[in-house]
Amino acid sequence: SGTPSVRERHRHRMEFNNKYRRLLRAEGMTFCGLSPDSQLVEIIEFEGHPWFVGCQFHPEFASRPNRPHPLFSGLLRAAIRHAEGRHTVPLLESRPEAVT
Repeated sequence: SGTPSVRERHRHRMEFNNKYRRLLRAEGMTFCGLSPDSQLVEIIEFEGHPWFVGCQFHPEFASRPNRPHPLFSGLLRAAIRHAEGRHTVPLLESRPEAVT
């Protein structure tokens, strides 16, 4: 299912507004990375999208030319799959009813 605990370097200047958690979860957003007290959203994904990931930390700090952070590797794999036509859902989906 995933790694139960990850430590990343970050500095918060802005935070996810928790009052929108329930609404966004209902629209398919997954809150897959939370602070130890579960109050800060650190990582999000979107269900049904071939690769939609958002993070509050800085993956570039843990990347090296010969050892990129897994987020960068994952993005490149998704881009290659998309270029080869192997994606399963559109990368951009117009959903005006979800925009407020």
